Amino acid sequence: MKKLLLLLLLSTITIGFNYVAVGQDDAKEETEEVVDEAAIAAQEEAKRKARAEAEKKRLDQEKADAEVEEANKGFGILKKYFIDGGWVFMSLVLTCLIIGLAFCIERILTLNLLSSNPQKLLKKVETHLKNGDLEAAKKAAKSTRGPAASIIYQGLSRSAGGNIDEVEKAVVNYGSVQMGKLERNLVWISLFIALAPMLGFMGTVIGMVGAFDAIEKAGDISPSLVAGGIKVALLTTLFGLIVAVILQIFYNYIVSKIDSIVLGMEDSSINFVDLLVNSKK
Repeated sequence: MKKLLLLLLLSTITIGFNYVAVGQDDAKEETEEVVDEAAIAAQEEAKRKARAEAEKKRLDQEKADAEVEEANKGFGILKKYFIDGGWVFMSLVLTCLIIGLAFCIERILTLNLLSSNPQKLLKKVETHLKNGDLEAAKKAAKSTRGPAASIIYQGLSRSAGGNIDEVEKAVVNYGSVQMGKLERNLVWISLFIALAPMLGFMGTVIGMVGAFDAIEKAGDISPSLVAGGIKVALLTTLFGLIVAVILQIFYNYIVSKIDSIVLGMEDSSINFVDLLVNSKK
């Protein structure tokens, strides 16, 4: 009986240990499965982020390439047409553009430097003349830039004798000198405005002659041959007209600037003569 009880006890303990071992194995397997699933999910998330980052970089690169291509598109077309037009006449047209723009820039900078407010100078001159200080008035005019200040200085230099007619004559004569200085180099800009399209037309005529020579040698009127020759011939005219339009815009701006300066110069000259007349009374 005792042996039977002992046997049953041993069997129960063995079965309990087996259940515990099986439970531990199941828990271990479940833990390993959870860890594996988490690792797989992390790997998938990392791959997804990497793909998204790569796709973003690709789109950004395509956008940048498209912007560069769009920016260079206009310049590339001009460059292609310039080369197709032939380097001889195209170089002459380009030279007209470069030299013409150089003269335009020189005139614009000079005229902007010469622009001033002559009314402030007239007030200073009036104050000095009321105080009887002619030298201070001349010094104020000499230290002020602009053609109006130069005219006033010349008038003050001849006002010591008190002869208003002599002052007026000096103002008129020196005004003509200043007008010539303002219009300096305008004739060259006008030359290049007229020369650029004329060179383009000449290139077109020479290109047409070459196209007809090619037709004569080929003995047949091929559409591609005629179209190619006419295209090359017309490109010189196109670029000549473009150069003329660009220079004409600058020329008109310069002329309007000169007119504005001359208007102020004439107004200040009249006010200056009136000022001298009133100061002599």
